[in-house]
Amino acid sequence: MPHSESPGDTVPPPEDSETLPDAPPLDPNPENQEPAAADAEVSKEKLAEMLFDDDDDEDEEYPASSVPEIKNDPTTTSTAPPPPNVDTDTMLAFYQRLFPFRYLFQWLNHGIVPSPDFGNREFALTLQNDAYLRYQSYATADLFRKDILRMNPARFEIGPVYNTNPRDRKTLRGGQMKPISKELVFDIDLTDYDDIRSCCEKANICEKCWAFVTMAIKVVETALREDFGFQHILWVYSGRRGAHAWVCDPRARSLPDDRRRAIAGYLDLIRGGTQSGKRVNLKRPLHPHMARSLEILKPYFADTTLGDQDTFAGVDQTQRLLNLLPDKTLNEALRRKWDSSPDRPSTSKWADIDALAKTGKSSTLNPATLRDAKQDIVLEYTYPRLDSEVSKKMIHLLKSPFVIHPGTGRVCVPIDSKRAEQFDPFSVPTVTQLLSEIDAWDAEHPNTGADTADMEGSAPNDSDIRGNRKLQDYEKTSLKPYVDYFRSFIANLLKEERTVKRERPEETVPVKTEGMEF
Repeated sequence: MPHSESPGDTVPPPEDSETLPDAPPLDPNPENQEPAAADAEVSKEKLAEMLFDDDDDEDEEYPASSVPEIKNDPTTTSTAPPPPNVDTDTMLAFYQRLFPFRYLFQWLNHGIVPSPDFGNREFALTLQNDAYLRYQSYATADLFRKDILRMNPARFEIGPVYNTNPRDRKTLRGGQMKPISKELVFDIDLTDYDDIRSCCEKANICEKCWAFVTMAIKVVETALREDFGFQHILWVYSGRRGAHAWVCDPRARSLPDDRRRAIAGYLDLIRGGTQSGKRVNLKRPLHPHMARSLEILKPYFADTTLGDQDTFAGVDQTQRLLNLLPDKTLNEALRRKWDSSPDRPSTSKWADIDALAKTGKSSTLNPATLRDAKQDIVLEYTYPRLDSEVSKKMIHLLKSPFVIHPGTGRVCVPIDSKRAEQFDPFSVPTVTQLLSEIDAWDAEHPNTGADTADMEGSAPNDSDIRGNRKLQDYEKTSLKPYVDYFRSFIANLLKEERTVKRERPEETVPVKTEGMEF
């Protein structure tokens, strides 16, 4: 079945899985049998039960490198045309030489020894001819890598972990195969901001409107950490116009759908129509999450909404602003002032609201009501606009980190949330750029080359590079700081995993770990 990309780069499970083409089996082993439909039945529990303290562990799977700073190229411009669609040979070279299979395995497996966390995980592949293959699964990282190289997909999505191998679904009776865990995910897409961004629309983005993604990362990350106690939150650039969050804590992965809906509802604010109707109408006093978010977003409202976007410069947005203010007399005074100065910038219009209010010409104006209305306006124009459907169900699929966006050629790299404001989507490397960087490095260092690393090996460090170890290809490119950040994130996650597994031992699959390339 052809697969069309949704705005948020997520793929809901098809209603009739029997109509989907299955991937041919790699071999007669049970783990490589054909796939089928899943049942998403979950239990109902209270949201509060998920909140408990996590224990710490001083051990590490391997040394965690310091998170590198991703430096922006000041010469990069937002008007540069996107690269053409990536050809199949380029994609194959990327998978062979650059894709971090080893680290993706450790991230999803939650350890270095193959377990059901990886073996029963669903992958969905979009092939170069747009065929869409659901319910693919792999017992080891090496089998996963071999199948990706064989199929050479344009991209692939990650789904839940099931209670059985998803490839065996056709051998099971209906309802027997159930999802049991998956990261809690969130999706931010700039198309959801089209009614408030003046610079771009649809799939187009620029540095000015990317600020909305930065705002969303800061607000959502803060809420997830401070209100729910989650610690392991991986943000990933979608490759074109948005970002995805993967909450990887063991508590988050085991959440049933009702708790996922509760968290999505907790973070949801922007509702209703997109034109003149009021979409934010909060009760006072403000909920602590909203009060905190307001403080985070106020500077962005001044810099982005009023400054870069100059949102209220046009007639339509000026009228919308007036509709959101609570006093008719004040509104009429503002309308007259702005009609007499049609080129008045948004910063001045926003200042006019308080200036005219202080004149006392309106006998009906309540200062507290005006203050509340202005706070609601700030939130309406800056608060995160999440595709909440992505977060509500465990069975939703989400694009994997480090795949290539087929439209832009850019790698879906992790975003360091601590440096979210420094992240520049236009400096993210493209696949053709990365392959050129390898060729350039090899030309300058003719006596060295790439090396392989087994699954148990530690990550490279400076002493290795200065010694006899040959660099892996990704280390020769601008992809290296993003892979290093991902590796550091995994190290911190696995540290907690060992604590959880000591408290609650889990069954592992006795599968031989095969040596494989990065």
